[in-house]
Amino acid sequence: MVLETHGARTYVGRFDTQDEAGVHMLDVGIHDADPNAGHPSKAEYLQRTVKYGIRVTEKRVLVPTADVATITPLGAAGLA
Repeated sequence: MVLETHGARTYVGRFDTQDEAGVHMLDVGIHDADPNAGHPSKAEYLQRTVKYGIRVTEKRVLVPTADVATITPLGAAGLA
């Protein structure tokens, strides 16, 4: 799944659970949309992730509910 936040971060990983604290994810890759950080665009990151798989940087992540903008399946996210 792809979890986009209201900020610059996008998380890609496996959905675990959701509770009052937020969305719990497993085996997560994180994309930072800061153009000054030298990262690929979000669309490029998602295309590479669909093609090659998730580059896991965190085993477990909790994204607070207030930070969650959208949740979509990986194959459908940003690939139009």
